[in-house]
Parts: sequence; C-alpha cells; structure tokens
Amino acid sequence: MLRSILALTAAVLYCLISVPILLIETIIRKFNPEAAELSMLRIVQGAFKVILFLSGTKVTTIGLENVPSDEAVLFVGNHRSFFDVVISYSQMKNRCGYVAKDSIAKVPLLSWNMRFLSCLFLNRTDLKQGLEVIKKTIEHVQNGISVFIFPEGTRGKSENELELGEFHKGSFKTAQRTGCKIVPVSFNNTSAILEDHFPWIRRKHVVVEYGTPIAYGDLTREEQRHIDEHFRDIIAEMLKKNQALV
Repeated sequence: MLRSILALTAAVLYCLISVPILLIETIIRKFNPEAAELSMLRIVQGAFKVILFLSGTKVTTIGLENVPSDEAVLFVGNHRSFFDVVISYSQMKNRCGYVAKDSIAKVPLLSWNMRFLSCLFLNRTDLKQGLEVIKKTIEHVQNGISVFIFPEGTRGKSENELELGEFHKGSFKTAQRTGCKIVPVSFNNTSAILEDHFPWIRRKHVVVEYGTPIAYGDLTREEQRHIDEHFRDIIAEMLKKNQALV
C-alpha cells in the first residue's frame, strides 16, 4: 500500500511541477524544437526513474546497445502494464513518441506532457483517425523521431504472458513507408507490478529486452507479407527465453 501511495504521489507532484516547466520549454521550442523536446525527455525520464525506485521495481535490461542512436526507429513490443511505458521511456536515448489510446488525451497535464513529447492518440474504432495517426508516425520518423507502438492494440490480460494477442499489420506501416528499422521489445513480468493486484504496487523484478533492429527492406517478401506474425514470433521467443530470469 505504501509503495502505491508514494508512486502515485510522485506522479501527481510531477504533473503539477511540469506546468511551469512546459511553459518554459514551449518558449524554447520556438527557437530550437529538438533541444526543447530532448531536455523535456530527460526531465520526464528522471521522474519515471523516481517512480520506479519508489515502486521497488528492479529492471534487468538486455540489448539496449542494439538500439541505433543516430536514426529514428520503430519500436514494437508486447504490452502487459502501464509500467511498460514508464520503464521503456526512461531508457530512450533520443526523441520518441508513443502511440496511446485516445482516452488518455482527456487526462489533464498528462496529455499535455505526452503531446509535447510527440506522443499520438489513437481511436481504434475510427479508421479515418487511425490513418491520420499512421501519417503522423511516418512524419515523425522522417523528422528523426522514433515511434513506440504496441501492435496488440491493448494490454494483454491473459494469465500466461507468453500468450500474445494478435498483432495488427497497421502497426508496421511506418516502417513499410519509411524503410526505418524495426526494434522488437519484450517485457517480462511487468503486470506483476500493478495490474495483477490493482490498485496495489508490489516490489518486482522485470526483464526488458531490445532485439536486433531489422530494416523493412531486409525482410523477405514472405516476412513482409506476414510482418505481424513475424515480429509476434520474435517477441514470443524473447519472452520465453527471459522468463527464467524474473
């Protein structure tokens, strides 16, 4: 219970403190957009690391060195917990926008922070809006901003984290249109932090692995045709391999 209170308090305090920070960053952004977004990213990463510390989360990270630091990529990962974003965002080397469900856009302060950091909000039932989000993710990558997306479209709720949901092919359109590299990401045991016993946060050990980046053009025609299944299989193997480490 204490961990939940401390982590929630830290999150609320950050959102309140972020108001004047965002105002200053907005001014800086008019002169140097990249510098403003990078400095804001570091501030958010600091806040997320505090939340992870207060929640007692121990993170083992594998393969972070695989992530290119000089080009934008498309991250695709399995999704089990709110902490998937907290953990991975605290590890991003450069600018990266996450694709989130549109209901989060209604949350004051949080959505403001996310928009400043190039995050996008997706309505899964609105095809036209979905196409617009894909267009924006393509623009992000072309402008040097990586994109992180969860191809399952929602958090998995199966008791067995190795049972992945269907990956949506639309999640890979950004790589198809830009030719950027795709980085598979696996999250082991993150739901054990909060979702398995909501609303209480428990001290847990989680494993995050960043797989080898794969350029869309390096995939065979068959792999391109079934790109959703191809990366689903890659992430499933990563999850299976790392299950013994948690």
